[in-house]
Amino acid sequence: MKRTTIFIDEHLESDLHSLARRTKRPVASLVREAVARYVAGEKRRARPLNLGFVAVGRSGRRDTAARHEDLLWRDLGPHGTGQKPRARRRRA
Repeated sequence: MKRTTIFIDEHLESDLHSLARRTKRPVASLVREAVARYVAGEKRRARPLNLGFVAVGRSGRRDTAARHEDLLWRDLGPHGTGQKPRARRRRA
């Protein structure tokens, strides 16, 4: 574990010490538990992507990663022109 310092107002500190006495637990233990619950809740709320669609349309092909640009540009070119983009030159 790592030691850290937090600043809380006096009323909250008083309530925290009262709770620690009442539950016969160290203040540090109560604070760790409260912070862990808060962080876990924030992680659940802040999930940026729902990737439930992954592998839904399995094609059975094994070359999809190698053909990704062809698949992406098959029907649509840049700016909606309907043309495929020019191949990029690789630098040596």
